[in-house]
Amino acid sequence: PGRIRCAVVNESFATAHRIRPGESLGALIGGRRQVFEIVGIAISPEFVYATREGAMADDSGFAVLWLDREPLAAMLELTGAFNSVALKLQTGASSLRTIDQVDQLLAPFGTLGAHGREDQVSHQIITQEMQQWRVNGVVMPIFFLVVSVFVLNIVIARLVTTQRDQVAALKALGYTDREIRDHYLKMAAAIVGVGLVLGLAIGAWFAHAITRMYAELFHFPEVAVRLPPRVILIACLISLAGGAFATASAVRGIVALAPAEALRPAAPAAYRPTLLERVGLGRALGPSARMIARSLERRPLRALATTLGIAGSVGVLVSGIWWRDAVDHLIDLQFNAAQPADVQLVFVDPLPPAAILEIERLPGVVQAEAVRSVGIRIRNGHLNVRSLLSGLPHEQRLRRFVDLNADPLPIPAGGLVLSSPLAQRLNVAPGDAVEVTVLEGAQRRTVMTVQGVVNDHVGGSSYVEHATLRQLVREPHAISAAFVTVDATEMDRFVAAVRRLPHVASVFNKQQVLDSFRETTAGNLLFFTSLMTAFAASIAIGVVYNSARIALAERSWELATLRVLGFRDSEASQLLLGELALELLLALPLGFALGYSMAALLIALTPTDAYVIPLVIWPRTYAFAALTMLAAGVASALLVRRRVAQLDLVAVLKTRE
Repeated sequence: PGRIRCAVVNESFATAHRIRPGESLGALIGGRRQVFEIVGIAISPEFVYATREGAMADDSGFAVLWLDREPLAAMLELTGAFNSVALKLQTGASSLRTIDQVDQLLAPFGTLGAHGREDQVSHQIITQEMQQWRVNGVVMPIFFLVVSVFVLNIVIARLVTTQRDQVAALKALGYTDREIRDHYLKMAAAIVGVGLVLGLAIGAWFAHAITRMYAELFHFPEVAVRLPPRVILIACLISLAGGAFATASAVRGIVALAPAEALRPAAPAAYRPTLLERVGLGRALGPSARMIARSLERRPLRALATTLGIAGSVGVLVSGIWWRDAVDHLIDLQFNAAQPADVQLVFVDPLPPAAILEIERLPGVVQAEAVRSVGIRIRNGHLNVRSLLSGLPHEQRLRRFVDLNADPLPIPAGGLVLSSPLAQRLNVAPGDAVEVTVLEGAQRRTVMTVQGVVNDHVGGSSYVEHATLRQLVREPHAISAAFVTVDATEMDRFVAAVRRLPHVASVFNKQQVLDSFRETTAGNLLFFTSLMTAFAASIAIGVVYNSARIALAERSWELATLRVLGFRDSEASQLLLGELALELLLALPLGFALGYSMAALLIALTPTDAYVIPLVIWPRTYAFAALTMLAAGVASALLVRRRVAQLDLVAVLKTRE
């Protein structure tokens, strides 16, 4: 208290620059450079996400300093005054009513408007992240559970089919339907039990990993991971119920058969010409291909079940790794197509237009474009949102509006353009009228027409043409920010020159922010996509291998007969593995469509207060999913191919039909 030249700095900035207590840090305050001794490193709830109005986090370029109030007021020539106030409300008090009363009270003095905690940027970001994980925590397990139950049903059903004569013998010896059903339920329970042990261990590890990741991202001081017993109990009950359902439905048909009927071999398929043969294409296929086509067409349900099981694993994989495409598209659209400028300068106070000429004379500047921004409140009925209104030239060069194809769009004259997150929060579309209140000067109110919505996926900004903004605020032409393109070889000299300008409040280096963002998110995305890939691949291998393994058990007599007739191992294996290959190829487009639908569902259930996640899935994701499934298929095929080669022809052919 009372010390003039000391300050506390926020942890994210200190970590990015390796600042320790006792070191010095310079800052431009009130147009003059001040040097402070750093006496502490701190965190604060309103700055856990270091960002400017909802943009990407910039730990290395976003600093917060806490000083003693009186010395700071003297530096800003605001002794005896304040420019910000925080209020804690009594229990049951109406925040909306308090906000209206505060705005009325401060209106004569000028105010940017009061707002609740829900409109604070860090609160919005963290809340949306938590809500997104709440959606993922419900939707993704459902996807996995449905696919897993389906796979278990396929495996048990085909296993029971191969044990038809054994079931019949047991029933003839006096075993009841319930006892036989319980036998398979116990077997499924053993499978699910092993899965529960592994799943709970993986789930606990995943919970700790995700929590640790968010603690580092948001600089939480202390995070404890707890696994409530009810969560574990619910997970176990749901898994056991899913396994019981899959098993009961799989054994229902075979258990219902009478012993005499079950002891007879199953009725053979209807051996008639296939569809390909009826349309005249059968002769175009070789003998092996015709046998594969006949097997698939004569057992359509089995082929469909295997195809759907593989498609489910493909869908899970696509829905788990498409996030990287969305992030890359967001960066490309937001920071390359819409903002080709390298640097954004924000001024302490609005400056005359001539200031842009001074910016253009700085070292390395290739091009500069002026912007005027004011704080506004937009109201649509009972919905109202604070926003930053920027006045841009009719034809933008360094700050542009773009469509979904990244093609630039001219800003309409006389109307209001909203970012997509802001339009969604206000529930407005082009052509709707909204009430706009300027939060500077006389705080004039006017009604404006929304003439467009741009794909600004991050933040809640609004835009008008330069001339429209001047009419709205009723002031001479002024600028409050500038977008600048800088020669990459001169960037260091440019930044050094900008730091000497007393009217520049902040410098937004696009490349620096993107590098910091990619460094933070690259590891997180890699972790998440790797985990999803492992899960989906395990399901795919389970489907493909078990289908091939049980198909081998079902058709071992046929394969052994072909071997005796002179077929080589590779030729006999083609009949079995050819079916799986065809089912795998048919499953890929179905899986792609399923994965796209899952991603769309996740987006539909995720709130969009702070940012909008674009539904973009690039070909690389589909290619990766396809290659992963093909790799799983090849691995399964090699294992089954080995078993085909090891068939004991004499023992197999002695099996009673």
